[in-house]
Amino acid sequence: MSVMKKILSTAAIAAAFTGSAAQAEDMRIALVVKALGIGFFEAAAKGAEEAAAELGDVEIIYTGPTDTTAEGQIEVINSLIAQGVDAIAISANDPDAVAPALARAMQRGITVISWDSGVAEEGRQMHLNPSSNPLIGNMIIKLAADHLPEGGQVAVLSASATATNQNIWIEEMNKVMGNYPGIEVVATVYGDDLADKSYREAQGLMQSYPDLDAIIAPTSVGIVAAAQAVADAGKAGEINVTGLGLPSEMAGAIESGASQSFAIWNPIDLGYSATMIAHALATGEATAEPGASIPMGRMGEVTLDDTNSGAMADPFVYDASNIADFVNIF
Repeated sequence: MSVMKKILSTAAIAAAFTGSAAQAEDMRIALVVKALGIGFFEAAAKGAEEAAAELGDVEIIYTGPTDTTAEGQIEVINSLIAQGVDAIAISANDPDAVAPALARAMQRGITVISWDSGVAEEGRQMHLNPSSNPLIGNMIIKLAADHLPEGGQVAVLSASATATNQNIWIEEMNKVMGNYPGIEVVATVYGDDLADKSYREAQGLMQSYPDLDAIIAPTSVGIVAAAQAVADAGKAGEINVTGLGLPSEMAGAIESGASQSFAIWNPIDLGYSATMIAHALATGEATAEPGASIPMGRMGEVTLDDTNSGAMADPFVYDASNIADFVNIF
């Protein structure tokens, strides 16, 4: 081998080694979602990538099961433990079922936080709520009541029966029902964040309750499916579908009159904030403990309560007056 070839060969090996070392230095943060293929979580992944680019030393692993089951998430978690990721930020399908696997991750030195839909305290270091649970609970019933000045029948179409965030919001909603006289919640059903099942559940509500005035779906999958079911039944303008949804997915429902208004926080901001928090905890920049303030980049700071939980921001209401401004954003 010529001297020049030897030099080039040595340089190539050194470059490869240096590249591998640099790559190994990148912090790997896994964003684990309830299920792949859901627009809300895809928007959150964009926010996570924004945070990674801002931090400069982070690789985002966007992953989740193909359906909204705890079993699917446990498989994903075990795989991430085997890969030796630095941090896991999860929106849980079941708060208790995934906790043991996440506890094993923490035992291996992996930072674990939950966001959007929480995990039992033993399975995470902290939880990031998208907003204040009481504010969300009040918001979802208020969105229905605002268009029912004389009262009426409403039903709830939730995600899965074990979804932490959904159950807390519904519980908070029930606490303030006395503030909305004449509003009667006639049923709560579950679509498991599956479009076809949510659609069928909405159809069932309309059949079971012919005087139904509103469907509240605090899930981005359920609200779209319910609005479609109402429109297909020719009841747009008669039954108001509201709750939590994405502007890009709900624009048609607003236009058709199947929905008068809905609310959501920005999922891009949520994914961004979760990534910033995971990075701060994994690097030791912050510690998850009651009363602690943890930085979230451009979103400011989150202050933890006695359960190591904190809220990101207030929900925002979308209707015909403003939805066009957000359709192309998320």
